[in-house]
Amino acid sequence: MKFMLDTVNLDKIRYYQSVLPLAGVTSNPSIIKKEGKIDFYAHLKAIKEIIGTAELHVQVVGETKEEIEKDAQNIVEHLGKETFIKIPVNNEGLSALKTLKSKNFNVTATAIYTEFQGYLAIAAGADYLAPYYNRMENLNINAADTVAAMVGEIKRSSATSQILAASFKNVSQVNHACRSGAQAITASPDIFGSLSNSVV
Repeated sequence: MKFMLDTVNLDKIRYYQSVLPLAGVTSNPSIIKKEGKIDFYAHLKAIKEIIGTAELHVQVVGETKEEIEKDAQNIVEHLGKETFIKIPVNNEGLSALKTLKSKNFNVTATAIYTEFQGYLAIAAGADYLAPYYNRMENLNINAADTVAAMVGEIKRSSATSQILAASFKNVSQVNHACRSGAQAITASPDIFGSLSNSVV
């Protein structure tokens, strides 16, 4: 099981790097915005210095295939080819995902709410699939079943994709994602901070 931290707060990353068996750090535009005015790439390089060989997942902001691919190229030029590029699973994102995988980019298919999105991302060769657990539940989608279905498709098709479950509001959701077969989870510092008190 891989545990990743969903934040770009340097103090939080330093602390949890010393506490957790941390496999990586994930980020998205809204998380970065919360940190205020920062030098984007300088800040992410500082994260890389803290986490060492652990994975760094960085989301594109472009919306068209061309914009997404340009963002991806800029990200790897600044942060290295080992960086995972987070791409939302929609028509433009899937098209860019296919192209980027043909060029050996590491890709995390993100903003997944349905089995169908997951199946398409698996077929396109995504390294990770990031289903948004709490957001699915808010839409009355059975998140546990959706994660399990994607895990089943990975096994059925002998794909190399892994499930990186995301968007949690409590530890119970984390536990259910793990029980459903997710190979990795990413959660906020608040979630990890409450783990020692969790019994659900």
